[in-house]
Amino acid sequence: MEANAQPLQPFDDVPDTTITTPTAAIEGTKPNQPLLPPAAKSQDKWQQIAEEVSQVLADLPDKIGQVFNQYQQLIITIVLIASAIVTGRVFLAILDAINDIPLLIPIFELIGISYTTWFVFRYLLKGSTRQELVEQIQSIKNDILGT
Repeated sequence: MEANAQPLQPFDDVPDTTITTPTAAIEGTKPNQPLLPPAAKSQDKWQQIAEEVSQVLADLPDKIGQVFNQYQQLIITIVLIASAIVTGRVFLAILDAINDIPLLIPIFELIGISYTTWFVFRYLLKGSTRQELVEQIQSIKNDILGT
């Protein structure tokens, strides 16, 4: 080692910093910085927010009733369309499950062919039986429509 060399001290190039206490920061080192509000005002603010929320929740049934009354026809239409879609999907799922059962499809086909053959021979071959079928259809239509 050289005689003129001084031993290196750790942190020689770091400027001297002093640690300030929180009271020193509050007492004016930064005069433009706002102070926190007292706890009582914060609690009052939370109470005010809670009152507003409870008021909104209290008015919610009335507001929902007003919206329903205003858009009643549209809401009913949307619910009917949605229920028709759900019903259709359930019906298709049931049919798909039935189609997966072996030998059930041919049995249903035989039942369908047999009923169609019976219907043709019973109602469609003679004019008098066709007239009877038309009268039955008209009677059912009158019962449904109320005329």
